[in-house]
Amino acid sequence: MKERLVIIGNGMAPGRALERLFELAPDRYEVTIFNAEPRVNYDRIMLSPVLSGEKSFDDIVIHGDAWYVQHGITLYKGCKVETIDRENKTVTATNGITESYDRLIIATGSVPFIIPVPGNSLAGVVSYRDLDDVNTMMLAAKARGRAVIIGGGLLGLEAAAGLNEQGMDVTVVHVHPTLMERQLDPAAGYLLGTAIKARGIKVVTAANTKQILGDKRVTGVELSDGTVLPADLVVMAVGIRPNGVLAKDAGLAVNRGIVVDAQMRTSDPSIYALGECVEVAGQCFGLVAPLYDMANVLAAQLADEEPEGFVPVATATRLKVTGINLYSAGDFAEGDDREEIVLRDAAAGVYKRLILRDHKIIGTVLYGDTADGPWFYDMLKRGVDTSEMRDTLIFGQNYQGGAPLDPTAAVAALPGEAEICGCNGICKSKITDAITGKGLKSLDDLRAHTKASASCGSCTGLVEQLLSLTLGGAYNPAAVLPMCKCTDLGHDDVRRLIIAKDLRSIPQVMQDLEWKTSCGCAKCRPALNYYLVATWPGEYEDDNQSRFINERVHANIQKDGTYSVVPRMWGGMTSPNELRAIADVADKFKIPAVKVTGGQRIDLLGVKKEDLPAVWADLNAAGMVSGAAYAKGLRTVKTCVGSDWCRFGTQDSTGLGIRLEKFMWGSWTPAKVKMAVSGCPRNCAEATCKDVGVICVDSGYDIVFGGAAGLDIKGTEPLCHVDTEDEAVEVIAALVQLYREQGRYLERIYKWMKRVGKESILAAVVTDLDKRRHYHDRFVFSQTFAQIDPWQERVNGKDAHEFAAMAEFGMPQAAE
Repeated sequence: MKERLVIIGNGMAPGRALERLFELAPDRYEVTIFNAEPRVNYDRIMLSPVLSGEKSFDDIVIHGDAWYVQHGITLYKGCKVETIDRENKTVTATNGITESYDRLIIATGSVPFIIPVPGNSLAGVVSYRDLDDVNTMMLAAKARGRAVIIGGGLLGLEAAAGLNEQGMDVTVVHVHPTLMERQLDPAAGYLLGTAIKARGIKVVTAANTKQILGDKRVTGVELSDGTVLPADLVVMAVGIRPNGVLAKDAGLAVNRGIVVDAQMRTSDPSIYALGECVEVAGQCFGLVAPLYDMANVLAAQLADEEPEGFVPVATATRLKVTGINLYSAGDFAEGDDREEIVLRDAAAGVYKRLILRDHKIIGTVLYGDTADGPWFYDMLKRGVDTSEMRDTLIFGQNYQGGAPLDPTAAVAALPGEAEICGCNGICKSKITDAITGKGLKSLDDLRAHTKASASCGSCTGLVEQLLSLTLGGAYNPAAVLPMCKCTDLGHDDVRRLIIAKDLRSIPQVMQDLEWKTSCGCAKCRPALNYYLVATWPGEYEDDNQSRFINERVHANIQKDGTYSVVPRMWGGMTSPNELRAIADVADKFKIPAVKVTGGQRIDLLGVKKEDLPAVWADLNAAGMVSGAAYAKGLRTVKTCVGSDWCRFGTQDSTGLGIRLEKFMWGSWTPAKVKMAVSGCPRNCAEATCKDVGVICVDSGYDIVFGGAAGLDIKGTEPLCHVDTEDEAVEVIAALVQLYREQGRYLERIYKWMKRVGKESILAAVVTDLDKRRHYHDRFVFSQTFAQIDPWQERVNGKDAHEFAAMAEFGMPQAAE
């Protein structure tokens, strides 16, 4: 019988411990995880690129839902443990769930330190620790207001850079004379401050915060010298404290953090702890590298491997701000028993400093050129005597021996235990062993198997050099990424060959393009189905079984197995008759929730699957069709009231929105498409964060595109100005058709624009009028086959098997 392992917390440290445990003892434990956050495990050190818009949440997920299913893990999301009963070996969450354990791991992480000044609890004052904090900041950034970041350390500067990228006016307030004083010496701190200011971020150093101003919501920050900094958002980034409250309440030994020994055991032999919440030998840790070391020790302990204990080592620091290269490690304080080597290149903005004691590196600070950081750090950890290379040491690994080495040769000279990826604690030998042992041929393959360079990406160059070194000529960094494991072809090649070879069915595509599997997979079948629908309108018959559940049943599945139904409301307009029909349907079918959506629609939540056709029939009878809230297609065209009602309206935005939606509904696209039409530059319909938006002005219509307001937050970019409504419709139809023909499946418009280049899109739909008309006409042609209400089809019996109740089988009876 498996032992019961319960984990409180689902951060990076317990995630790494489980990975290692499943390697060492895959079938020993029945694992249950309580996660206070309502989501899966993600890479917290990559929150800064999410805040800046460089990455989405999906990009930083470490373990998706499928991983937990694969390993038989019970994961309670949004479920915070409130008590540990050590006597009965149970834990109980705030929602009443209780689980028993044989062994328990506490991984409650840390809590942000909030400076004790008046106003620190006002609305608009946030910390910076998790995805919820990032989402709060991104929401605040939509107003393009003023942000004050209290704290000029690592997190504070990353928050400042991210909010600056989101369009806010940012000021950093730091109590010390230079930034990141714990990781940098004053010289590097000065260079960093200069670079931060060059980005338009204001920096105030040697400044103490006196109070945060405001009544109910923050309006500013007052410093001790009387200076007042106006603010709509205040971010506290002044440090963290181990979260040991739960352990302390359970009677475990807690000082600054939860006290553990070198094997990560607490004062209770059945309970372990790891991560930012623990204290080992009087020290607490906040960087990921030591947390991963703890995870490896704990995994070995749980597998009865008798591991060597956790030994703290110097850690390296990088700043995750695009365009600023910074690296520091070890002890760089001055002392009589130390010597330093310094290199400055003012023209190149480079500063390098090595601190040595007894000819051994004990600290390094690099700014501008950080390529040799891992080499210096490896020598620091191994205590290498540098006497023989003293004269050339500061110039880096490539210059040892008097002449520059080939970069690959320099990587080849690193020992197997040299750390390559600091974010994930991955050494050279683990990477090369994975390449040879698993036959990995690409950077993406290597990232998937080892996570090397999958986080901040600063070690990507080193990892690619290891790929080149290990694979030789077989490594091609420019190789096209295949659609999936069923083929070696990329999306663009498949789309091109469908046309070139006149391929008109999924089996024909798989046969002629030599698919490696008999029927494809969940990645390639939906993509192929879309490519064929878009390429051969009116000829290819949509393959319903190649669609995901929401598109198969034309409703969105909910967590309890019921569905939501969203009827289309053209341009956000409705009528009393439609509202009565919705109310009658909700009463008739006992639908438990009716909600107004952000897209100016009404959502009926909790519809049983077998009731869907009947619900649709009643809505159809009132003249309503599917709102396609589930579709990779046009979702909504949001509008304001425009010139019909608004004092500031310049054009009939409602009328244009209705016209666009009635013209474009039903079309399948690579990913969902949301539009909006605002009647004036005040932008009440929020057109500047949609896939396609129109801003009405006195002289006509400004068309914008490429926005996002979900996991990614991105403002639109201007496409063109047109004088008439007819021109606006033509341009938008041409743009969407170009996207339909060039976009990769699941690629949103803003990602497609980034990949193909805005200039090529402008050339096709703005500059060249003949091309615009060509794409417009192709869209019009495809729409003649697309505008069939899927609800009406299923009311009339299509795909009836999808909505039949499951059969019930009783126990068989023996014949007499």
